[in-house]
Amino acid sequence: MRPSRRAVITTATAAAVSATSTASAARRRRRLRTGFERLAQDGYSLLDGQKVGIVTNPTGITRDARHIVDVMHADTRVDLTAVFGPEHGFRGTAQAGGSEGRHDDPATGLPVYDTYLKSGRALADIFTASGVDTVLFDIQDVGARFYTYIWTLYDCMEAAQLAGKRFVVLDRPNPVTGRAALGPVLHKEFATFVGRQPVSQAHGMTVAELARLFNEEFLTEAVPLETVTMSGWRRSDFYDASGLPWVPPSPNMPTPETALVYSGTCLFEGTNLSEGRGTTRPFELLGAEGVDRRWAAAANELALPGVRFREAYFAPTFSKFQGKTIGGVQVHVHDRAAFDPVRTGIALLVTAKQVWSGFAWRPDNWIDKLTGSTRVRTMIDAGADTDEVVAGWQGDLAAFRRTRRTYLLYR
Repeated sequence: MRPSRRAVITTATAAAVSATSTASAARRRRRLRTGFERLAQDGYSLLDGQKVGIVTNPTGITRDARHIVDVMHADTRVDLTAVFGPEHGFRGTAQAGGSEGRHDDPATGLPVYDTYLKSGRALADIFTASGVDTVLFDIQDVGARFYTYIWTLYDCMEAAQLAGKRFVVLDRPNPVTGRAALGPVLHKEFATFVGRQPVSQAHGMTVAELARLFNEEFLTEAVPLETVTMSGWRRSDFYDASGLPWVPPSPNMPTPETALVYSGTCLFEGTNLSEGRGTTRPFELLGAEGVDRRWAAAANELALPGVRFREAYFAPTFSKFQGKTIGGVQVHVHDRAAFDPVRTGIALLVTAKQVWSGFAWRPDNWIDKLTGSTRVRTMIDAGADTDEVVAGWQGDLAAFRRTRRTYLLYR
């Protein structure tokens, strides 16, 4: 006797619920603990007898959404004496390209020093003036070379070495996994604050792993470095597996889904198209005046893995095309494990140029700073397709992957 359709559905549903429950139970057994959680769990013994300063921002929180500065300030086992704020500020009040300046934190009374756009001796002098012995770093990264917090990490490590300070990195998950390094590798002559050193566009590392890489491969002289690793994190984990609350690391990184596409679609900052700033979906919405349905159609014809494109119209409230209704695409990732953000970003550049006669690079060739060389821009201008552009960086990427492997801390 054949089972009824209802019975089949019920069996399938029960199997799905069982699989979900099993996966949830497995996650509970290996609950992720951040570097800060493990530091606190150990009674802050790593900081005994040290005057401590911390480089952090609103993402430096506990599982119950308390800021770690507030937690440590209230704990007599830690002598926290200073905070160092990066771009957007310690409490996150500034927009892109801004910071909060030198001030005293109203909640704790701690002095807050501004590190944004400071490096070398100037930043070392700030560490010296603060009187700290140890500099902690705890900021949530998003996995892209041009996201500036990893270069804040680099600059602070270099400055701590110059100032004779100890440096401790408290690790957090890479929200888009640590499975692979993707995209072009920066050439040193294109070094800026969106890329100081030869790292691939999507690096596939955590901040503690990057700190190890920086210390051994790029710093002129190594800083006394210690890393407090996470427990319970696997390289294949996306952010939702962490059980941690998401705090936007910057105003235009509102969700983990933004981070998923960012290492590819941020390339539109180097063009005259909007990268979606001023919308509720930055880096997922892209467009310009005069762009129509042909762009989404051309992008969908490529059948890129894990992603589809929807014809979209939107009016940014600030940045490019402020207050104007423009056309473009919305990026919809339907299989994040198969999705390649960098290839997708290149494909969108190629198809935008094909279907819209108004396409142009930013006059300062900012795209070269984002991609790390002239190669992407010149190949697209010469009519190369997506596969040809991607093939152009494979040698550099293979070399970076070999170097990267030495510094990985997790399986």
